[in-house]
Amino acid sequence: KGHTELYRGAEYVVDFLPKVKIEVVVKTEDLERCVDAIVAVARTGKIGDGKIFVTPVERVVRIRTGELDDTAI
Repeated sequence: KGHTELYRGAEYVVDFLPKVKIEVVVKTEDLERCVDAIVAVARTGKIGDGKIFVTPVERVVRIRTGELDDTAI
């Protein structure tokens, strides 16, 4: 939902864009293909298309089985 703001004596409606945060962990060899796929389906060319942040994951542990790292992904 938007709300109104007052600027120099005039009232304006400020509309907010809905946001979604998606977190994905992939193997290094799948990284570029995954990023390319997300960009291909998410790009509209308009403000608010979003960003992709790529960060390393130091360790993964699947709690249920005790699997580690690539095996746990």
